[in-house]
Amino acid sequence: MSSPVSQESTRRRLTAQQAETVARLTDAAVDVLNADGFDGLTVRVVAKRAGVAPATAYTYFSSKSHLVSEVFWRRLAEGVPEADASLSREDRVAEILRNVSLVVAGEGQLGGAVTVALLGTDPDVEHLRLRIGGFIRTRLAQALEVDVEHPGPVVDALEMLYAGGLVHAGMGHLTYEQTSERLVAAARLILSAQP
Repeated sequence: MSSPVSQESTRRRLTAQQAETVARLTDAAVDVLNADGFDGLTVRVVAKRAGVAPATAYTYFSSKSHLVSEVFWRRLAEGVPEADASLSREDRVAEILRNVSLVVAGEGQLGGAVTVALLGTDPDVEHLRLRIGGFIRTRLAQALEVDVEHPGPVVDALEMLYAGGLVHAGMGHLTYEQTSERLVAAARLILSAQP
């Protein structure tokens, strides 16, 4: 992996070999989730599937919630680019919300696991939760062409919208594809109410 995200983890910068180990662990975590669900996921089971010593795995991930949150962070950072500047303001926001909501679409039990994991109290999860929130806030502010540091109430409303939508999908009430379209429709309502 060569992206900047693959060269870092929650806890430290990674060498190329360490980045490969983390990639094997995050890939194995998705495999374990799809086979055994979040309840069957442990750092030890993931380490075994990845061919990594459990002690090594724990140097990178403090808990299964940390591991799942890292999977989500990596997919989000690699799968949600800045919106296409040639699009209208509403279409840029729609593009960001679609991309955010579809990051775990079709990934079996990953979406539900991400919902549970991000609500955890592990300090490493908290760090990732802040990183994830800041990343999405930045993408939305850029799409709206507002100050990233002080984006204002429209971005706040859009953040509440996507967070609620992703929790709703993570609970299994809607698919991520259905959630994506509802998020876009609701965002268009919010944006159409703006002067």
